[in-house]
Amino acid sequence: MQFENNIIHRPETSNLYCEQPSLAHLIIKNLTSAGDKTLIVCGITGKEISARELLSNSIQIAKALTVHGIRQGDVVSIISENRFEFVYALLGTIFLNCTVAPLNHTYSQRELEHALNLSKPKFVFTGGSTAELIVNIAGELNYVKKIILFDDNGLRPTNGLTVSLQDFTSEQSLRNVQFKPLPVNVATSTCVIMCSSGTTGLPKGVQISQSGIIVTARQSKEFLYGPSNVGDADIVILGLLPMFHVFGAAVLICTIVTLSGKIIMLPKFEEVTFLGCIEKYRCSVAFLVPPLMVFLAKNSLVDKYDLSSLRFIMSGAAPLSKELEQSVKDRLQIPNLVIKQGYGMTELTVSVLSQKDFVKSGSVGDINSGAYVKVCDDAGNALGPNQVGELCFKGSTMMIGYIGDKAATSAMIDSDGWLHTGDVGYYDNDLQFFIVDRIKELIKCKGFQVPPAEIEALLLTHPKIKDCGVIGKPDEMAGELPLAFIVRNDPNLTKTEILKYVSDKASPAKRLHGGVIFVDEIPKNPSGKILRRQLREQLAQLEMKSKL
Repeated sequence: MQFENNIIHRPETSNLYCEQPSLAHLIIKNLTSAGDKTLIVCGITGKEISARELLSNSIQIAKALTVHGIRQGDVVSIISENRFEFVYALLGTIFLNCTVAPLNHTYSQRELEHALNLSKPKFVFTGGSTAELIVNIAGELNYVKKIILFDDNGLRPTNGLTVSLQDFTSEQSLRNVQFKPLPVNVATSTCVIMCSSGTTGLPKGVQISQSGIIVTARQSKEFLYGPSNVGDADIVILGLLPMFHVFGAAVLICTIVTLSGKIIMLPKFEEVTFLGCIEKYRCSVAFLVPPLMVFLAKNSLVDKYDLSSLRFIMSGAAPLSKELEQSVKDRLQIPNLVIKQGYGMTELTVSVLSQKDFVKSGSVGDINSGAYVKVCDDAGNALGPNQVGELCFKGSTMMIGYIGDKAATSAMIDSDGWLHTGDVGYYDNDLQFFIVDRIKELIKCKGFQVPPAEIEALLLTHPKIKDCGVIGKPDEMAGELPLAFIVRNDPNLTKTEILKYVSDKASPAKRLHGGVIFVDEIPKNPSGKILRRQLREQLAQLEMKSKL
């Protein structure tokens, strides 16, 4: 790493994959070389897909899209849970240098309408319980020309709008169609449009380039799948993360590009299936988010399964406290289990900081190859070690911008090209980074800045607490007071017990002066980030009821 003027940079050390004229060329070349190697297994049915089958089915999608009028640069959306057809549609669209816009299949009608209006896809692939809602919504959107149904939902074709995947890719209609990937400028060609996390409002459409994906694949080969993490045995990856999220999509695409192992694909999180798949398929690698780490640390079901095959857990999408990391290790009791975490965001194509060979518990590691980072104060000055400020980045994985929103793009990326994350953190003398919290989520209590994530990490060490979320409760005298929403593991847990637990372990400003509210669950987005705005809405509703 290079360190100058309080800016840290790790130069590129590899040009792996750079010679390919497009992401499509790279994927097709590697799938061809892999032949009959199994790449994806359905964790529910046990069905296996080889590299050869994956390539053939994805090319079939690409041909069908071409026949039906999709051209380079067009947008195609996929709205579905994890399944083989999702992967075929994803790769088939990428093969045409088109843009994929995966959307959360659990979105409400309002959220789906908003997300579709961001990317304005010409074609939409969908399946499962979401299909009927998509058909009803898309029928009112004149830019959607066709909806391809993964399943036979009994939905009747509407003005030629809907078609089954089987009819869409029928051998007869594609028999004489030729397919050949075309070169493209990978730095400016939008590969995917991912919805931002939506922690502070409705999501924005983040445009990620083919180059960003290629560099991320190179970094996964360099930093993730090395012997120090995964050993020398065959790699079996638990593919639980939703593919509509940038973390899940990156794991899928990067594993395919690097041919690093096979993925055990699950459509969604279910406690027994999650644990059973690790045991049955002897998964050695798991990409998880902190709520799943909480599950491993606290759920009694964990003890009923053999998880000893796990060698490497990579946690991302939200901060993993050192206390929770240690709790997982203590619970699983797996010798030499490696748990690491990284830091990133959709606007940076997943991870830009990651723990590598040198690991400090609680840190998110150091800068990845090809990227620059600085920590800034309110005046924009780059701060030195152990000084807290906003994390800002430059580099080859930075987004192209928010689609259709120049103002939001300019607010995020300054005139010097630095992307301002809105996250608060610092680096130490070893250039290892630590995340404190979101700027907008810091609680301002009597002039002190209180990070909710710090209080949450403390609360999760209590054996009777299953989950929690902390926000600032408005207060005329103090500004804000820390308040905790608590999901209990033990119904006998009292508010008094929680207040004392925090009071005994935290400084005065970080104590729960705003009180405790017991709830059934903590609202989170698919990547595990707490939706504090929903907690604030719950608090407002409770206070309104108390006044009536």
